[in-house]
Amino acid sequence: MNNFEFYSPTKVIFGKETEKQVGQEIKNWGAKKVLLHYGGKSAIESGLMSRVEVALKEAGVEYVSLGGVKPNPRLSLVREGIALCQKEKVDFILAVGGGSVIDSSKAIALGLANPEMDIWDYYLRKKDPVGCYPVGVILTLSAAGSETSNSSVITNEEGNIKRGRPSDLTRPKFAIMNPELTYSVPSYQLCCGIVDIMMHTMERYFSPSEGNELTDEIAEGLLRNVIKNGREAVKTPQAYKPLSEIMWAGSLSHNSLTGLGAEMDFATHQLGHELSGMFDVAHGASLSAMWGSWARYVYKQKPARFAQYATKVWGLTGQDEEVLALAGITATESYFKELEMPVQLQELLGECQGEETLKELAHKCSFQGKRTIGSFMKLDEKAIYAIYKAANVNF
Repeated sequence: MNNFEFYSPTKVIFGKETEKQVGQEIKNWGAKKVLLHYGGKSAIESGLMSRVEVALKEAGVEYVSLGGVKPNPRLSLVREGIALCQKEKVDFILAVGGGSVIDSSKAIALGLANPEMDIWDYYLRKKDPVGCYPVGVILTLSAAGSETSNSSVITNEEGNIKRGRPSDLTRPKFAIMNPELTYSVPSYQLCCGIVDIMMHTMERYFSPSEGNELTDEIAEGLLRNVIKNGREAVKTPQAYKPLSEIMWAGSLSHNSLTGLGAEMDFATHQLGHELSGMFDVAHGASLSAMWGSWARYVYKQKPARFAQYATKVWGLTGQDEEVLALAGITATESYFKELEMPVQLQELLGECQGEETLKELAHKCSFQGKRTIGSFMKLDEKAIYAIYKAANVNF
């Protein structure tokens, strides 16, 4: 094993009816008034918000609510949340939802604790926060892993710019994870989540670092688990067992466990962020649309790594290293198609994109040519453009 630091302080409360414990958990942090932050009507119509409100009242904790979080959470709502919390003297943020709600909650918590800082400057990496109000989570969608991670991603509607940034200050204090709360998730969102979980693991697995045998085994096992249980969850909706496995895998995929001792890549995420920012597409779908083109562009950098992935994750054998590497890429895309996820831009966006759009995506992804992305293979604006172009056509 290479050197590493592992910090995962979030308390996980996993299982049926665990949302009923939320009042006491927040009270344990000494909170007096909570912001209930959520997305759309489903949290209300399902009765979840009512149960949360009852639990808070029983614990003697006051609350105010702010809904309306959308996929690819918006900067404008974050700013509205900060202002509301300042006005109401909120001292704890409770996210009731999936990754978008959690990321929005983290941004509000940072902005509330750093009133002199424009929260967008944080995501542009112009300012560093000095504190963060505590965040708790009731998870309703298995996907982003934000419930135990140190990262958050926000979209600025002005310019359609999507930016993410990690900070251990934003790690939730607790994550309540009841797989039953995901029963109402539509199949498309479930499959987007499965892709996101896989990609959070693969962005760590495909690394220039070597010599982390146990980390590799954890990542490979998690991927096999998600692939198997993803199939079962799609085939048998509202089945507790596969949904519980997927939910726990989502957290482990993004709390750094699957990449200990290795340098992360996350190039596919950067490619996908620009698509989500420009076209407001689902995050998981943007990743499945880009991964194969990224993989075919970079695999010759270290074909043995892709061959190991093909063998350990997909059970493929009996071929030379390069053929095996390509077979593993194809197997991954075939699984994405099985989930009815796109594997190219035409499938994601409904049509192929023109050269100017591809060049704009590459220019924005490279921060106007000022940065490279990835670590498995460092990609400049020219390489980024080539990958977008490869994803834009049938192959």
